[in-house]
Amino acid sequence: MHDEWSQAVDSHAQAADRLVEAARSGKPCAPIRDLVGTAADAYAVQELNTRRALDAGRRLVGRKIGLTNPVVQAKLGIDQPDYGMLFADRYHRDGLPIPTGQFLQPRAEAEVALVLGRDLKGGPFTVADVIRAVDFALAAIEIADSRIADWDITLADTVSDNASAGAFVLGSTPVSLVGLDLRAAGMTMTRNGQEVSTGSGESCLGNPLNAAVWLADRLARTNYPLRAGDVVLTGALGPVVPVEPGDEFEARIEGLGSVRAVFAK
Repeated sequence: MHDEWSQAVDSHAQAADRLVEAARSGKPCAPIRDLVGTAADAYAVQELNTRRALDAGRRLVGRKIGLTNPVVQAKLGIDQPDYGMLFADRYHRDGLPIPTGQFLQPRAEAEVALVLGRDLKGGPFTVADVIRAVDFALAAIEIADSRIADWDITLADTVSDNASAGAFVLGSTPVSLVGLDLRAAGMTMTRNGQEVSTGSGESCLGNPLNAAVWLADRLARTNYPLRAGDVVLTGALGPVVPVEPGDEFEARIEGLGSVRAVFAK
């Protein structure tokens, strides 16, 4: 039994190292599902690299929720979302140039960001608990990225790879949830003025707040419960779009205004 445990720990470390080296070198790696069996194993790999990041002085500022679209879930053969960590050094300002060299295979997606005013510890939670904890909502663009070549991912691959997190841009118009219907909120995203993605809050687990409740429950049992000040990217509202140097994306979300992600040439 001890041998099995030490083998698992060793394979977790190998997977974590493979992902770190891909990010460092800028060369995507082979999938790591040969080293990672279960979702629990994959989160253990993610945890190793989270600890590395924190030990290196990076600041945790929130979480991202992935795999919130039923079509994507069906494609990967899963029935639940996943999550990853958001760090301050991967935040970019609305409309200012983002260096594309920090990404391997970037894709843009429009999302609702929730910013917490209270901790969410303990659980399980209701949507009322989450609404009371949210200080305000913002329009956001997530730049998803994969350290795994050709986005050839299973659940184990993406979870291990910090839920394929890359970077994020937050809009700057904070909106209270009072009277805001996130389920019905329509989204349109353009790239260089051309419409490339549309959707609504309903595409995100039926409502972005459903995704936030799932996350709060899931994190309540980990070392990283949601805390006041945390940003939660709730999941894509429509199709994701590949990014090229020089691209300018603008996402408009009904009730939340707009946000721009501008990539340096």
